[in-house]
Formats: sequence, C-alpha cells, structure tokens
Amino acid sequence: MLLLAVDTATPAVTVALHDGESVVAESNQVDARRHGELLLPSVDKVLAEAGVTLEAVTGVVVGVGPGPYTGLRVGLVTASTFAAVLGVPVHGLCTLDGLAYAAGAAGIEGPFTVATDARRKEVYWARYEDPRTRVGEPAVDRPADIAEQVAGLPAVGQGALLYPEVFQDARDPEHQSAAALASLAAERLAAGLEFLPPTPLYLRRPDAQVPKNYKVVTPQ
Repeated sequence: MLLLAVDTATPAVTVALHDGESVVAESNQVDARRHGELLLPSVDKVLAEAGVTLEAVTGVVVGVGPGPYTGLRVGLVTASTFAAVLGVPVHGLCTLDGLAYAAGAAGIEGPFTVATDARRKEVYWARYEDPRTRVGEPAVDRPADIAEQVAGLPAVGQGALLYPEVFQDARDPEHQSAAALASLAAERLAAGLEFLPPTPLYLRRPDAQVPKNYKVVTPQ
C-alpha cells in the first residue's frame, strides 16, 4: 500500500505519503492564495523524499472540506485526476476529521471541537467524542451563535484561534495535516470502512450568482 494524501480545504497546502504502517514523507505549507501553485510541487517533493514515483501510488486520499470554493477544488480535482490516470481508487475524508485525528495524536482525547476559518466571520465546525468519532454533521456558523454548544470544550483549528472569546480552550494543531488524513485513511481501509466520494463539501452557496432579472439576448 502507498497512499498519496492531499488537502487544500484550508489555508494549508498539505501532502503526505503513507505506506500502510506509517507516514513516509510529508509537506506542509500555509498560504491561502497559492493552493494551485504549491500543490503539485509539494507532491513532487514528497515523492522524491520517499524515493518513489507517482506510479507506485496505490490509492489517493483527499480532504473534501468543508472549505472555501476555489482552494477546496484544487485538491479535489488534482486527487481525482491522479486517481483516474493511475487507475487507483480515490478516498474522500472530511477535512475536520483529519484535524480531529491530528488532535488525538497531540494528546487530546475528547470530547472536543474542531473549527476552521470559513471567512465572513464564520467557522466550519464539528464536535467530537474522541479523535475518531464525530458527533453529527459539519456546519458553518457565526462563533457567537454556537458559544453554548462548544462552551467548556477544548478546540483545535484556525477557527478556534481566531475567536478566543468563544473557543476559550484553543489548542494545537492549528492547521490541517495530510499526514493525519493519510493515517486515518489507512486505519479505515484496514477496518473495511467506507469513505466519502471525492466531491466538495461547501455548506453554503457560492458568492457568484446570476443577477436577478437577467435578460437573455439571443440572435434574431
């Protein structure tokens, strides 16, 4: 087994290789505006570090969000393209689940909250009983609106650090890690568990919309 994991649903452009036992190489860069520019060089870097070629990959893992439209799609399109070219499966995982798994590796047992920056003064968030067990579906909300639901719980992710008045026990990790995502995927594959399809989890409508009263002009 050699899993290639990528995630661009957050400001982190993160890539990792996992051989079924452990992470063999990883790359992590934080730049919310350069996902498309940084992702493929990061893939090349981890392949070179591991001393393998892309053809050695037996499966692709990708974070499906939630996340902003443009950055999220970079990782999803790249992962799906790799999988199609190589003829290997692509496994989708919730980005928040990857952060939760990384929180467990950092010593957080649960319950706790994961929150990432959704912009517009909102967060993408979910509660977890433990690093592998999410409670309910991810959501997008203003921090003040969920204050009672997250009160008293440790929280990880950039969203928690941005709103300390709500997430009063914010801890590391701040950013997503493809290494954690790959490790979670390897566990799920070994257990025969299902994955999400490699489609984006947006949670809200895109900013770009067709104007109201739009007049269609057709040739006569």
